[in-house]
Amino acid sequence: MTEILVVDDYIVQQRVLRHVLSSVGYQVIVANDGIEALKYLAQTPVSLVILDIALPDLDGIEVLLRIRADAALANLPVVMLTASGSDDVKIAARRAGATAFLSKPASSHEVIRTVQSLIGEPL
Repeated sequence: MTEILVVDDYIVQQRVLRHVLSSVGYQVIVANDGIEALKYLAQTPVSLVILDIALPDLDGIEVLLRIRADAALANLPVVMLTASGSDDVKIAARRAGATAFLSKPASSHEVIRTVQSLIGEPL
């Protein structure tokens, strides 16, 4: 089964993304912060990460930089999730290696379309 790691400290956002992605066949794992996400990724392969930029411990850009620095994870698709419309945030995330962006609140259709465009249909 195709696994997606959702990294967000906001429980409502976690539940929404889990519901949307599971409804089309993806398995969703949730991490509440960047440190938890990095620990999970060090032990378990996933097909894609949806990563909130604003996290309580390491911000999403720092998490993304650490993902890109790890040879085993360097090519992992990472979709940055942001409530900020700031171009500076998006530029920083692009420079860090973001694969795509979703703005909060993202529609179900937009989430599914973005994920499917990066990793295809769930197995």
